[in-house]
Amino acid sequence: MKAMCPRSLAILFFVCTASLAAQNDFYLKDGDTVVFYGDSITEQRLYTTFAEDYVVTRFPRLTIRFVHSGWGGDTVAGGLGGAIDTRLSRDVLAYHPTVVTIMLGMNDGGYRLFDLELFKNYRAGYEHIVETLKAGAPGVRITAIQPSPYDDITHPPAFKGGYNGVLRRYGDFVQELAAGEGLLTADFNTPVVGALRKAYTTNPALARQLIPDRVHPSEPIDYVMALALLKAWNAPTIVSQVEIDASSLVAKADNTSLTELARDAGIAWTQLDNALPMPIEMLPSEELAKLALSSSSLIDALNREMLTVTGLAPGGQYALKIDGQAIATHSAKEWNAGVNLAPAHTPMSDQAMEVMQLIYRHNHLHWARWRMIQMAFEAERPPSLDRTMEAIDTLDGEVAAIARAKAQPKPHRYELTEVEAGGFIRGSGS
Repeated sequence: MKAMCPRSLAILFFVCTASLAAQNDFYLKDGDTVVFYGDSITEQRLYTTFAEDYVVTRFPRLTIRFVHSGWGGDTVAGGLGGAIDTRLSRDVLAYHPTVVTIMLGMNDGGYRLFDLELFKNYRAGYEHIVETLKAGAPGVRITAIQPSPYDDITHPPAFKGGYNGVLRRYGDFVQELAAGEGLLTADFNTPVVGALRKAYTTNPALARQLIPDRVHPSEPIDYVMALALLKAWNAPTIVSQVEIDASSLVAKADNTSLTELARDAGIAWTQLDNALPMPIEMLPSEELAKLALSSSSLIDALNREMLTVTGLAPGGQYALKIDGQAIATHSAKEWNAGVNLAPAHTPMSDQAMEVMQLIYRHNHLHWARWRMIQMAFEAERPPSLDRTMEAIDTLDGEVAAIARAKAQPKPHRYELTEVEAGGFIRGSGS
């Protein structure tokens, strides 16, 4: 069934379409519980949080639970948090997941030349993880992640072929195992290496800060990794897409609806999107973030909030305001080609950033409950331990629900007016 579009007496004609097909094709479904499992790169809660941000802002009507279960130093055998069977039982299966992502390998290769015995251990251990998850959570959908790279791009390799060459061999195995076991795969290595190479060509000194210790990515690279995961999940590119003919006031809309489209000093309309743009933080520095974004396809691949306006008189500059806030000024030619509003500072991006901050907080709550209470008092088990954990779990869920509520899109008033002399509409003299 097509989504119903509000009527407007002020428009001549427009078409409204909702991207329901994109939602139906997305890998995650309403009611899913996703557990992110891995080592310290997952424990950073960056690529995982960015992926969660995307889901909550792009699909605000879905209720999906996200649990972050990374532990620094882990291998396929487990680590400081316990042996692998303990980790899987306590930190994954206990949450009754319907979706699990696995990212392991950085520590398994030993940071040295390819070692056949270490690789055999990795292969057997990974196979055991998959077998255990399938047995403990029948029907679970597993995304096996090919390990993110060791930075042999902005730093010289320590030995021939470099440690990332070892990780690539581990990633090849993950892909082969996934094919045999019916798992989904996401490749974190190839796109990050590509971004590093491009960034290094642009600014070698700054590029070295993208993975400062060669292992743990900075926030901008975690966005690149989140993109790889989300594209494996068939994430849609479009936030919203609007095309308006200023001369005839005919409009087309995808994943949004338009009302009150009218001509005044320029043209104006009210727009209610079905989603928010993915929030993107410019951390740890704006310069570093811009380098990473310009070296990757993140914006074009995931965050297209497109506005196209045709029929404008050539030669002028046209300014867009949303809710009275100045957003962007472009030529008629640029509006005719289409402008992506997602990177701009808009009321929608402000709303999305509020959602992101709540997602950070609910993930901090879970980490504190898990590591500072459950694990810290695992041996002593004081009488109030279970009650305390249940209370924090409740709070965690409430904060996540508040984030989803804040992600619900709101209507906004758009105004496009000419800022230089000339006719606003093509062919008009005033």
